Amino acid sequence: MGLFSKIKEGLKKTRDSVVGQIDSMLKSFTKIDEELFEELEELLVMGDVGVTTATAITAELRKRVKKEGITDPQEVHRLLEEITADMLRGGDELSLNTSPSIILVIGVNGVGKTTTIGKLANYLSNNGKKVLLAAADTFRAAAIDQLEIWADRSRCEIIKQNEGSDPAAVVFDAISAAKARNADVIICDTAGRLHNKKHLMDELAKIGRVINRELPDADKETLLVLDATTGQNAVNQAREFKNAAGISGIVLTKLDGTAKGGVVLAIREELDLPVKFIGVGEQMDDLQPFVPEDFAKALFNRDLTNDSDIDNAIDEQMGLNTEDSEAEEEQ
Repeated sequence: MGLFSKIKEGLKKTRDSVVGQIDSMLKSFTKIDEELFEELEELLVMGDVGVTTATAITAELRKRVKKEGITDPQEVHRLLEEITADMLRGGDELSLNTSPSIILVIGVNGVGKTTTIGKLANYLSNNGKKVLLAAADTFRAAAIDQLEIWADRSRCEIIKQNEGSDPAAVVFDAISAAKARNADVIICDTAGRLHNKKHLMDELAKIGRVINRELPDADKETLLVLDATTGQNAVNQAREFKNAAGISGIVLTKLDGTAKGGVVLAIREELDLPVKFIGVGEQMDDLQPFVPEDFAKALFNRDLTNDSDIDNAIDEQMGLNTEDSEAEEEQ
């Protein structure tokens, strides 16, 4: 299955729920009027897009309908796809131009943080990066062991200390090892933390000081992992972490298991935080780079007949060799 097909399949529950209702609603209208806009806004809110974002989308839709002189309600699908893509563009790519660069991964327990790190390491390794993992979640039982398993799966080295060690010391060791081994990217696991636990936020600040001292000129990403199945709670969680931790982007997991995929729009519009990766399945390669145009097309376009052509174009653009990937899976 190609990248676009994975995204399309991963958004199936959201598309069937949200866009299915929008389909039915549009078919009941013979013209575009204020009642249509009001019903559409209500459906978007019910799809976990959020009130603020739903209002912004319908306001932009009104403008485009008037500007283009559109009267056919069925044209609303195309406009929604365009508006969504425009809303989500910007900042969605990782900035990892220095060697080493560093990615700090944060988030509460249970959102799939360790799994995300393993899949992200695998993605970067497959794209030619030498990746080093730092097991800085030293408080949760078995966290280090779990990360070791993912290090093996993704063919990456791991730097660790004993359970209960100072997380900042683990990050320091990882940076030293990355310099000595010419690693391209360091991915740091951190303890699952809530915004209201001050000592944990202080620990995160300490890690940040070590990074800034040891790698002052390195590209740095701070990624917050969120569980899409929590809907608007994920937006609230992102808001609190943004205020406390200086997030550069979001990784949204478990999109394939929820009809609440509209939360992607709320995170971007309300918090001005780019979504960098999305999780659309359980397999190693089911963590996908977030591409706004593909997300919008997979969400709002229900008539996708050329998926294979889109897949081939995306795979070629990203330099992925599907035959090599299949061979690795068989081994």
